[in-house]
Amino acid sequence: MIYAHPAAKSMADKRFRTAFVAMAPDADPAKHRSVIDTSTSQLTSVLVRDEDEAVRICTDLVKKSAVQSILLCPGFTHAGVAKVAAAVGKEVSVNVARGDGPSNGVAMKYLKEAGFLAH
Repeated sequence: MIYAHPAAKSMADKRFRTAFVAMAPDADPAKHRSVIDTSTSQLTSVLVRDEDEAVRICTDLVKKSAVQSILLCPGFTHAGVAKVAAAVGKEVSVNVARGDGPSNGVAMKYLKEAGFLAH
């Protein structure tokens, strides 16, 4: 049986709810988000400006959308991951997408080209 978060809108709705949260310097989480629904899953993706905004958005996703699992982009620091985990509580899985050395190098190249690391 799939765990149904207490905030779920309906006890009959036991879909697995996960969120992917990524950072972009020009993000507006109210605009830059999407939701994909299936009969067994709901995936929400949200772009945030920084780790502090991620804490607020993740807390909101857990409370209002019954998110059970959060995947953070590789740009999060260990401290940022810890802040999100503390904010959402022990009943929510918090994970980080990390690559191997060569993959990180490729991603860094494209992030620099897009202006993410200009400051």
